[in-house]
Amino acid sequence: MAYIDFIEQLHRSTKRDYLARVTAGNKAEFAEVAKKFGFEYWDGSRNTGYGGYHYDGRWLDVAKRMAKHYGLKAGDRVLDVGCGKGFLLYEFTRAVPGIEVAGLDVSHYAISHGKAEVASCLQEGNAVSLPFADKSFDLVLSINTLHNLQLPDLERALKEIERVGRDHKYVLMDSYRNEAEKVNLIYWQLTCECFLTPKEWEWVFAKAGYTGDFGCIYFD
Repeated sequence: MAYIDFIEQLHRSTKRDYLARVTAGNKAEFAEVAKKFGFEYWDGSRNTGYGGYHYDGRWLDVAKRMAKHYGLKAGDRVLDVGCGKGFLLYEFTRAVPGIEVAGLDVSHYAISHGKAEVASCLQEGNAVSLPFADKSFDLVLSINTLHNLQLPDLERALKEIERVGRDHKYVLMDSYRNEAEKVNLIYWQLTCECFLTPKEWEWVFAKAGYTGDFGCIYFD
């Protein structure tokens, strides 16, 4: 297991007003709406989610760096658990022509509004029960998804990722290293259920028997 940063540069490209997130209205109500993972979360108000999650090519560099790091080649299979609209998977097909991709997300809205080029590769489902055979993917990744699960389901999801991956695995979660980052995370998040430090994440990984790599997003 190794800590690897593929996302930080992309994460820092978005400006966030943490205080406004909690003063714009009833954040508890916003969170309840966001956790339905419907239109309001993806393409509604910024108060309840992304404020419009549209393809703009920003994930291509991430896909290229992952493909290079893990030595992906034509014919390899990649699974994205929590794929959203499939933008990262689409970028993998650009970064590695001939690669096979699959995506799963709990959001019916996201899957039904997925990137047209990979829409046939996306399916609705839950991370705790992946509908794929053992060791059927060369890379299994999960970006900003697992922290949305409560601990019992989080452990199940990690075991499922371990089960279906035959080689490389990579997961990315929200985290914090100090009190300032913890406060910002609490202010900003809408769907997060697990608020853990990197060491606590490593403890969870060990408990679940997860052997892949990981990274964290910090709100500083």
